[in-house]
Amino acid sequence: MQKNQFPGSSSRVTAPPISFAEACSIIAAHSTAIQSAGGCEAVSCDLLDALGRRLAAPLIADRDQPPFPRVTRDGFAVRAQDLTPGMPLRVVGQLRAGESWPSGTPPLATGEAIEIMTGAPLPPGADAVLMIEHAQEGDGESSGDNGSEASPQRFVLPLASRTVAAGENVVPQASEAHRGDVLLEPGTRLGPEQVALAASCGFLSIPVYAKPNVAILATGDELVDRSALTFLSEAGSGDRQPPIPSHQIYDSNSHALAALVHQAGATALRQRPARDQLDDLADCILQGLHAAPLLLLTGGVSMGKFDLVEEVFAGMGAEFYFTGVRMQPGKPVVFGCVPASADRPVRYFFGLPGNPVSAMVTFRVFVEPLLAALAGERNWQPNIAMAKLAVEFRTKPGLTRFLPAHLDASSLVPTVTPIRTQGSGDLAANAHANCYLIAPDDCDRLAANQLVRVLLR
Repeated sequence: MQKNQFPGSSSRVTAPPISFAEACSIIAAHSTAIQSAGGCEAVSCDLLDALGRRLAAPLIADRDQPPFPRVTRDGFAVRAQDLTPGMPLRVVGQLRAGESWPSGTPPLATGEAIEIMTGAPLPPGADAVLMIEHAQEGDGESSGDNGSEASPQRFVLPLASRTVAAGENVVPQASEAHRGDVLLEPGTRLGPEQVALAASCGFLSIPVYAKPNVAILATGDELVDRSALTFLSEAGSGDRQPPIPSHQIYDSNSHALAALVHQAGATALRQRPARDQLDDLADCILQGLHAAPLLLLTGGVSMGKFDLVEEVFAGMGAEFYFTGVRMQPGKPVVFGCVPASADRPVRYFFGLPGNPVSAMVTFRVFVEPLLAALAGERNWQPNIAMAKLAVEFRTKPGLTRFLPAHLDASSLVPTVTPIRTQGSGDLAANAHANCYLIAPDDCDRLAANQLVRVLLR
């Protein structure tokens, strides 16, 4: 990759932090470049296994949708012009869902009705359905022909003032889609609704893009890799971890990022934590670069003496697109790429802050759109909504802030309340939140009842 190929590229390691909007634009430019370059591998996948993945080819309607005029209410198929107050209609048959009107049977005639169920095809001659709730049934006798004995006959009468218009309670054939129509474009992320649509076209499997691998590397001498510990079992107490020194902490960031990667439809490859030493950090970074097209690191990107991530990448000839963003949490975040070598292609990387809430926020706003592009998705947009602020909130201008908050959607206008937090290391507060309140960088106060943006999770 040549330098300055993309907007925002710079060979400088230490550059002034850019605005949140500028950082988003740089991420969007690289996401678009990934999509334009293609290269995502397509595989065939069973419908349920395709959940969360991106469609690799257009989903085409195999036939008209619906394939017949579909009845939407239980009732009576009628000719709308026949419904006259006080005039009964003779019931000449019954039609259930899954049945068709017998071939060769004359179409519905004047003064006739057919009892019909939801999902059945509208029989020939009928143009509407009188709902069963709006009808009154009765019995009578029809006179026999040529002196034959009269036979019992059902009749239906619309309730007083009830009328139907042509087309009422019927979905016309091909009104949803015509045979050959593109129902879903390539790059569409498949949720339950899209899986249902594919199943309605008779698909048992569909082509999807392969899940991209994402290497995850936490850094820091203070981290203890939980998976490397030997678990002890005591009768009646279940499994527990042996104690660790009080000056160390369990590695939670790599688990959080792995969960976010999985949720985004990719495969997480967790590595052991890297030590705050140039050689060990470089070895771990090289392992991650060989393992996946995207490497996520946490920690080691601030200004401390042992924050070595940028130094290691600079030694590899990395190109940095930004090395700080005016946001909180997440200000030290780094984004760049490492040039291709003889044994691997160009690799993207993010250096995310070590504080866990910072790592998760920066993943959602920066990593996820790039990861979506690597997974084959097009035009990814962050999940941002508007809500009414429940209480006044004071902030400091200069940084775009993302604050753990709780969104209550039980009322007509959703409300959002910031959650009391001890900062970007407060995992408990973050776990009780269901969104982030976004405080813009140009204000010092958000008023109660003011409409604000929230980043949904």
